[in-house]
Amino acid sequence: MPTKNKLKIFNDPIYGFITIPNSLIFDIIQHKYFQRLRRISQMGLSYLVYPGAHHTRFHHALGCMHLMQKAINVLRFKGVMISQEEETGLLIAILLHDIGHGPFSHAMEHSIVNDVSHEEISLCFMEELNKEFNGSLTLAISIFKGEYPRPFMCQLISSQLDMDRADYLKRDSFYTGVAEGNINSERLITMLNVVNDELVVEEKGILSVEKFLIARRFMYWQVYMHKTGVVAEQLLMGVLRRAKELVQQGEKLNSSNALFYFLFSEINAESFTNDTLKVFSQLDDYDIVAALKEWQRHEDFVLSNLCQMILDRNLLKVKLKNKPIRSSDLKSHTDALMEKHNITKHAAQYFVFNGELTNQAYQNKFQKINILFKTGKVKDIVKASDQLNLKALSKPITKYYMCYPKKKM
Repeated sequence: MPTKNKLKIFNDPIYGFITIPNSLIFDIIQHKYFQRLRRISQMGLSYLVYPGAHHTRFHHALGCMHLMQKAINVLRFKGVMISQEEETGLLIAILLHDIGHGPFSHAMEHSIVNDVSHEEISLCFMEELNKEFNGSLTLAISIFKGEYPRPFMCQLISSQLDMDRADYLKRDSFYTGVAEGNINSERLITMLNVVNDELVVEEKGILSVEKFLIARRFMYWQVYMHKTGVVAEQLLMGVLRRAKELVQQGEKLNSSNALFYFLFSEINAESFTNDTLKVFSQLDDYDIVAALKEWQRHEDFVLSNLCQMILDRNLLKVKLKNKPIRSSDLKSHTDALMEKHNITKHAAQYFVFNGELTNQAYQNKFQKINILFKTGKVKDIVKASDQLNLKALSKPITKYYMCYPKKKM
């Protein structure tokens, strides 16, 4: 009986051909937990702003794996010892780093699952897969958790210059059409090296790092924190919160079994069991879109209007300011909506609310991007660069927003 060819090739619009390096990684990609990522959007509701932004977490995970392969080859060429087992561990860790994302990526984390991050859920998935694959993911889990005794490997998974960021900036720039975010990820990877088991960038890569940090700033303000995308995500979170309220009050809402489970149950870090994980693995964007289409005709004023706003892209008005929103401004819009539609203050606050957005392109107090000079000296990029704006990029910038209905609501 012929054996199945597991060394498949994906044709990626960013990098061209991506190869699967071994049969274990092929089997992980084929697993239903990973295939679910085809149904999880990479950028949530950003397609309401940038129509091309329909790529998925599946695309991103494969792209990260491809860049990790390149990074491993570059480091080995420069004399860094990486065993075959470590290589497989790195590839699996980056492949599965986002497997815990829920529908529309971040909306679930802040609405119907309480205080359970997607990183924690990713770890739960990895531990379950480790059981199925007879312990083959143990090293990958150690690297993912940042516990592996060779820090540079953990930094390749999660740091200020990891393979995750190297892919999503380039990929999201491509699919949104925002050219300012386009980075030369392969050039950056070529400049990587290791000193004392810590990741560094060689001196001749300074300009590439500067471009990377500036591109990250552009992408956050222009794409990830675009005011229309922000209000759309807030509305979706409002839909899920309101649906959860209604279900827990005894209302019957038509939805998939997986979505109903999370609406009906109070899920937090302690109650997120293996059974919960199995239900979570059945939940994706399609459950949410089907629910929105169903609930737009519900008799509840809040739920129906929130759903219609998202489906018809008739969103709330958003104002961005450099100073905190005055409570009097919120109150005037809240009172007007309560009077117009004869609704409670609690209901009105689903349509009138405020928040803040913080962007810090380079978090030099968290983890540094270190530059390796030809003399052997290692310096933080801010001190190594002659670009004054890099110091500005290391300072958090906060903007404040207020959302309220358009006059025709």
